[in-house]
Amino acid sequence: MAKIILTNEVVGLGSAGDVVEVKNGYARNYLVPQGYAVHWTRGGEAQVAQIRKARETRAHASVEDAQALKAKLQEGKIRLFAKTGAEGRLFGSVKPAAVAAAVAEAGIGEIDKRKITVPTIKTTGEYQATIHLHEGVDAEVVLQIIAQR
Repeated sequence: MAKIILTNEVVGLGSAGDVVEVKNGYARNYLVPQGYAVHWTRGGEAQVAQIRKARETRAHASVEDAQALKAKLQEGKIRLFAKTGAEGRLFGSVKPAAVAAAVAEAGIGEIDKRKITVPTIKTTGEYQATIHLHEGVDAEVVLQIIAQR
């Protein structure tokens, strides 16, 4: 097992500044090369304190930002155009990346696709999706799937 310091949030593992133990290969082959973590050292504890302080500072400002973004997201419907066949059945599925792109095109804001939970969508219509904006701030949005002409 390898002890690492997370530099970014990793779903299912922790937030930036957390010290966690993971398997050696996961740390060596994925987390460190992708920049999500650094190897833990005694001197790294100071780095952990610095990362946590920066995270807390951002958290205070971003809670208000997340609440404002949630209000903007929930005021209207997010329109997505998809290729369809007979009777409105979709070719493929609606992915979180498509939802993030639709939100950006609507001018609402930038959202990380990893924070979006989309239900299984097979036909045109309206569906509910959840966007995790911040700790304790989740936006329930209405996706309007429209057939592309």
